[in-house]
This record gives sequence, C-alpha cells and structure tokens, in this order.
Amino acid sequence: MVDLDVLVNQVLSLPGIHIASDRPLIGESLLLSPLRFQYFSEAQNVASETSASGIWSPTYKPQLFVPVKEAAETFPDGGVRGFSDWLKGRCTIEKETSLNHHHGCAAIWEVLDQKFQVVDAILYYEPIFRACLKHMLAELNEDGIRYVEFRLAFGFEYRRDKCEEPDFNFESIFEAFGEEIERFKASEAGKGFHGARMIWTTMRSHPNRDIVESMKECILTKLQFPELICGFDLVGREDDGRSLVDMIPVLFWFKKQCAVEGVEIPFMFHAGECLGDGDETDSNLYDAILLGTRRIGHAFSLYKHPLLIDLVKEKKIMVECCPISNEVLRFTSSIMSHPLPALLARGVAVSLCNDDPSMLGHGKNGLTHDFCQVLNGLENVGLSGLATMAENSLRWSCFEDQDNSAWLADIKRGIAGTGRKSEHIRNWHIEFEQFCQWVVLEFGADIPPSDD
Repeated sequence: MVDLDVLVNQVLSLPGIHIASDRPLIGESLLLSPLRFQYFSEAQNVASETSASGIWSPTYKPQLFVPVKEAAETFPDGGVRGFSDWLKGRCTIEKETSLNHHHGCAAIWEVLDQKFQVVDAILYYEPIFRACLKHMLAELNEDGIRYVEFRLAFGFEYRRDKCEEPDFNFESIFEAFGEEIERFKASEAGKGFHGARMIWTTMRSHPNRDIVESMKECILTKLQFPELICGFDLVGREDDGRSLVDMIPVLFWFKKQCAVEGVEIPFMFHAGECLGDGDETDSNLYDAILLGTRRIGHAFSLYKHPLLIDLVKEKKIMVECCPISNEVLRFTSSIMSHPLPALLARGVAVSLCNDDPSMLGHGKNGLTHDFCQVLNGLENVGLSGLATMAENSLRWSCFEDQDNSAWLADIKRGIAGTGRKSEHIRNWHIEFEQFCQWVVLEFGADIPPSDD
C-alpha cells in the first residue's frame, strides 16, 4: 500500500542509498532484472571499480553497488526524471498488462511477483519505511479509514537508519511501526484515527521448516508487541503454493504454541482465491473454515459451495472482498461478473478491501476505488449495501485481543455492545449519518420528485 511517489522520492533524497543488479541494466534487463537497494556510508567507496553510469552499460560488473543519485543522473532516457518514471514503472502493473486477460492468471502473478521484489528491495530501510508509513496513514485517514490491519510477509531483511547490516529479527520494524502509529494519532492529520495492527504472514510456498521459523518469530514478536500483532495468514498465489491441508501439522503446532505462550493470534486465512472448482486450491475453503479462520481473504470461489456458504454464516466468518484486485489478477474481467452479489444475496458477511493499490495503478491508497467500482457496477448494492459492508469491516476488526467466545459475542452485539469495537461502530454510525445528510443537502434538489 505504499505511495510510489513517496517511495521513489525517498530513494533519491536520502544520503547513502545505492543500487545494484545481477546484470547490466540494458535492453530487456532494464525491465526484468532484479534490483537491490542498500544504504552504505558516504565514506565507503562501494563503486570504486566502475562509474555509476556503468550500471546502464554492458561493462557493468554484476552485484556492484553504485550511488542511486549518480545512477539517476546518468539514466540514459531522461536523467533523474526518466529514472524516477522507470523505477515507478518497475513497481506498477501497467494498464495494458492488466487488461490482457487472455494471458491468464499465472502470467499476471509472475508480473506481480516482479513488482513486489522491487518494492521490497526499497521499502525495508528504516527512514524509507517510516516515511512511507506516515504518508500511508495520512492517505487512509483522509479517505475515511479510521482503523487498518495490514498484512506483511515477514521474509525480508530490515535495516535500521544508517546501518549496513540487516537486523537478525523484526523488533526494530515493529518499534518503528508502533511509534509512527502513535505519532500520527497524536497529530492534527491523524485526528479521529483509531490505530493500526499487523496480520503476520508467511509465504504458503515455503517448506515446513521455514514456516515454523516464521511462526516462532511471530509468537516472540507478539510477546514483545502484544498490541501490534492481531492475526496470522499464509499468502502468495494459492495455485502455486501448498494447500492448507498439507500444512495442517504446522498450523496445529502454531495454535498449540500460542496456547502455551498465552497469546491470541487467530487465523485470518487467504482461501478460495482461484478459478478452480473442486481442485486442491478450491478446497482450501473447507480447511480454512475447519481450522477456525475468523475471516477469509478473497474467497472468490465460495459462491460455488452452498454448504460452505451456510457454514461461513453459521460460524460468523467474514469475507474480505477485493474487487479491483480480482479484476487485475484475471479472476474476473468485470465487476459485473464478480461473485460478490451472489455472496451478498445469500447473506454472507462481506467487507470491501483493497489489495496492493499502488502496484495495481490506483495512484492513491484507500478504499474509494473499490467502493466506486462496486457502486457503479452493481445496481442492487446501492448506498445501503456499501454501508453494510463498511460496518462489517468494523464488526470483524481486531481492535483488541479476544478469545473465540468474546470475539463472537462482540460480533453479535455490534453497536449495542459496551467494548471498544462497539464504541467504534457507534462513532462510524455518527459519521455515516453526517455523510447521508451531506448527500441529501448537496444533491437532493437534482433528484426529480417521485410519483409515489
């Protein structure tokens, strides 16, 4: 969800940032070659063996770091401005690519993975992370989002300010995360913002050993920062990764270890983000429900399963729907053929969410794009339908740690409860009524009187 303008501006403005690649950045490599970004002290002459312009020439020595500012100035197609546009392009799925649905899901996921690699190579240096997080929170609050739960795949190297070596754990990034949230809440721009938490994720394609190590890190970090971690998920393309049933032993181990350590880290699984019907990936929906997930990310194939729909309703599981992401990643070619209306018609609790909006070309962080897409494309939803999904996002939020019985009780009580969640829902109702009042005053005169 980072703003790419902020990300690239940070790269160009911070001292000591260097760039490297595994090959000269010429021809096709300019668009496809992996990139590395890292801080080095100004005193260290890491580019002594070549000039900065060499990274754009066939004589460049692979993996040699050169100063970003010098590389930008010598960029062969427009200097600094051309470099900025090129780097943002390396982080964004182009419009033409997003429309080529005939190439299929696997091809677009390969493109998305390439974009993630570039963003991840830049983002996890403390000054850049803090600047991007601060800007992101401001954009979200401006868009009317008062609370947010991020998903982050913890497999990256994080470096503190002016440190060349990465941290051996994730303590520093959570310190920065917590500090920036509190700083924003105390600022004028953060007025009305409730806070943010993190859903810890790991890649579903990883072997058990790596997943267990990530789970251990998650629990240790939760013990140190109990207010910041609120769930656990497995991410990555489901069709390419391992099924939930294949990971049941490590998932059971995680639940047992959480109980031993006395921490509440519920599952918030991605499942059913696929086009299959009855295959192993589609069956992740069954196992996500059986494993006690509190929410399901995407659940694109859920509409095909009447029994699972009944179970989702019975167990009070909410679906996180990301319509624009589903279009760009080629699960559907249009919002008008999206399964969202089928789920709403069956009474499934749904919230509208975004999914990597900057990389999908939204231009800004927030939910306006997805809400607008649904409002314009689905006639039966209307303002009341959008309001229901917005309220659902609060009812199923993890404002505080709760065991399963307290979690379900809070969902059932909704606005009538006495806890933090109910208070936030009541505040949302006040804001929504004010919004409806504004709609009536602003546009009421434009609506012709009804014959009724």
